[in-house]
Amino acid sequence: MPDSPAVVVSGLRKSYGSTTAVDGLDLSAARGAVTAVLGPNGAGKTTTVECCEGLRRPDEGTVRVLGLDPQDDARTLRPRVGVMLQDGGLPTGVRALEMLEHVASMYADPLDTDALAERLGLHGFARTTVRRLSGGQRQRLALAASVVGRPEVVFLDEPSAGMDPQSRHAVWELVRELRADGVGIVLTTHLMDEAEDLADHVYVVDRGTVIAEGSTAELLASGAAAVRFRAPRGLDVAELARTLAEGDRARRADPGGRTVTEDAPGAYTVQGDADAATIAAVTRWLADQDVLLTGLTVGRRTLEDVFLDLTGRNLR
Repeated sequence: MPDSPAVVVSGLRKSYGSTTAVDGLDLSAARGAVTAVLGPNGAGKTTTVECCEGLRRPDEGTVRVLGLDPQDDARTLRPRVGVMLQDGGLPTGVRALEMLEHVASMYADPLDTDALAERLGLHGFARTTVRRLSGGQRQRLALAASVVGRPEVVFLDEPSAGMDPQSRHAVWELVRELRADGVGIVLTTHLMDEAEDLADHVYVVDRGTVIAEGSTAELLASGAAAVRFRAPRGLDVAELARTLAEGDRARRADPGGRTVTEDAPGAYTVQGDADAATIAAVTRWLADQDVLLTGLTVGRRTLEDVFLDLTGRNLR
């Protein structure tokens, strides 16, 4: 049914021994849309997608892809679903274009392999064996193999990992065209700009369950704009936050939700109202500290800001 979801996951649970990887997870992916599944390492993303691909059997819950069970209806689903794994899963001894042509021969109505190879820049290494390809080249070949059969649903795991900017934009353009053709795309990625650029709907997963979902616009609207500046590393961000909060109270503004973080050495973000008073207070505080400001920008929150606010900034 064309109006039904491409993928529906309900109450999914999966454990490995005493470790719970997925704990009652629900999500839905529409046809003709890109659905991004984001989360820290170990959050349960890969296990969830592998259950959708039929590579793992859930302990509890239901998974339906195109209305079918990926385990029980695997034979029926296989020609209708494309899968791109992060490690490629490609035979290493075969030449790149020969591999793509072999995969295409398994489908009744595949895409033109020569045109697809041209589109993704495969001709430059067409006669090179897979084992000799760079990481980015393998990714492009794996992507081509996942879409050559004209799938109705595609699962893309880190599709542009290891790619140069030109290759990444070629991949993004192909993903957009697949979406326009009505293909349901489930994307897992650690590149927040990739998800922000491509995704129609985003699920943020942590500790085996969904902790936030919505369109990119809805998630970005969940917080105020940010002031970002560059200065010497190691500033006392707690003191700056207190100073800004005191200024907010003096102006009878709400100081709640104001945070100051050093996201990378020398790169700082002030979350909250990005008004003229905030900018003036930041620059005045830096001047009082005799600190040289080397750059300042004001803009909306990014998906990476939202992701870090939801999942924390500590390493796992």
